[in-house]
Amino acid sequence: MSAERSDQVVINTFYTTVHTLGTQKESRRLRYMHKDGRFPVVFKAPGQWSPYLMDIFTTLVEIRWRVMLLIFSLSYILSWLFFGLCYWLIAYIHGDVDGESNNPCVDNVRGFTGAFLFSMETQATIGYGFRGMTENCMGAIIVVTVQDVLSCLIDTIVIGIVITKMASARKRAQTVGFSRFAVVNLRDGVLCLSWRLGDFRGNHILEGVAKAQLVRYLKQPQGSVVISYQDLEIQTQDIVLATPATVIHKLEPGSPLYSLGPDDLLEDDFELVVSFTYTGDSTGMLHQTRTSYTPADIHWGQRFQDMLKLDKKHYKVDYALFNQTTWVPVPLLSAEQYDRRGGPTERNQPCSPQLASVKRNGCAAKAGVTGEVMLQTNL
Repeated sequence: MSAERSDQVVINTFYTTVHTLGTQKESRRLRYMHKDGRFPVVFKAPGQWSPYLMDIFTTLVEIRWRVMLLIFSLSYILSWLFFGLCYWLIAYIHGDVDGESNNPCVDNVRGFTGAFLFSMETQATIGYGFRGMTENCMGAIIVVTVQDVLSCLIDTIVIGIVITKMASARKRAQTVGFSRFAVVNLRDGVLCLSWRLGDFRGNHILEGVAKAQLVRYLKQPQGSVVISYQDLEIQTQDIVLATPATVIHKLEPGSPLYSLGPDDLLEDDFELVVSFTYTGDSTGMLHQTRTSYTPADIHWGQRFQDMLKLDKKHYKVDYALFNQTTWVPVPLLSAEQYDRRGGPTERNQPCSPQLASVKRNGCAAKAGVTGEVMLQTNL
């Protein structure tokens, strides 16, 4: 039934971005985005390694810690071995290995082991005082100079990448999260889709921008699948995240979800991709947290429980209630049908069955109860 529904959908390319995919099996449908914000996308192109080598700094920042530590360890060890081999060749050509020269290029370097130790002591600036460069060989002096410059370059790269990796935006983004699901309820007599956003750290974010995009899968008669992207209008995009916030999208005319009811959600095939872009107050770096909601993640007729309480000296946020919801009376109609029936003035509207016992004078009598303040600060 979802395939039939998708064939009838007309894509307005003025408001959407459209990508066409190849044929796809009905039995297998991948998410556009995982719940943790990762995209299941694999790139395959000629010269597969060239983009990573051209931007080697970003590559080293994004690889795993164990791989990065292995690469950095090898960079030091290989450089010690290379310059140790150079010192051994200089000593061998000059005759220092056999002890024939009374004026060695490097004191106390009679073999490869001594040359390797001298290379390591030079690059690490240990300077034990037993081995040292003399003025007898200009080639050895040039090699020492090159090694000193290269050692400074390696140290700079290592320190820069480690600091950048430790201050990675991905780690900070893990402390800012969205609720596991979105809810649909009434706010001031208007059906709204909302989801919750919170910062789990003590040093709160001052300001950020929330965005939402609807990703639809539309099957064409030829068997190909078209992915369309459409931005959703959010009531308040600029959010001060001092306390948990509820992001709201009104189901009004112009919304791609305006004609969908609770039954239509289960038959439709889309993902709601939401993101929150902000600047960290400690590092000044730009961060982004994102997730996605499928129709199964959208709960009709529920609202988030209040999690902000007023204490004597401060506000208290209970994050144990971050994903907790409660049932509220909401008509089991699409926003379009709800508006045609007169909205909150209509008394004979079907409500959520879980709240039939608390219904009074229809759902309109409870419409004002379901409205909650955007930033959960109504105390």
